[in-house]
Amino acid sequence: MNKSIKKSPITTHILDTSTGKPAENVAVQLFLLTNNEWELIAQGKTNSDGRITDWLNTEVEFATYKLVFDLDSYYENQPTPAFYPEAQITFRLQDKKHHHIPLLLSPFGYSTYRGS
Repeated sequence: MNKSIKKSPITTHILDTSTGKPAENVAVQLFLLTNNEWELIAQGKTNSDGRITDWLNTEVEFATYKLVFDLDSYYENQPTPAFYPEAQITFRLQDKKHHHIPLLLSPFGYSTYRGS
């Protein structure tokens, strides 16, 4: 009997659109806004597929969260230096659905959307 591994309620991944490949080994921090202060609740590095799927194993509350991506360390090993040393994505959880927050990255810009 196989036990399914439950995915974190908040996941992320990074795709480097300048290379068409996942951004591996990027440090990412996840914060929760509590009493007008950002509290670090999880951190990790993207895997070989550019993903973090296992950093939270508890339910999350309806609240405001922030992901902070360390882009400087990623671009140290790329041919073009980063214009943005980090990317921050702030978002609200307002339902119990899984929240996937991708980052589409290039040396001179980034974008995001609510994934599935």
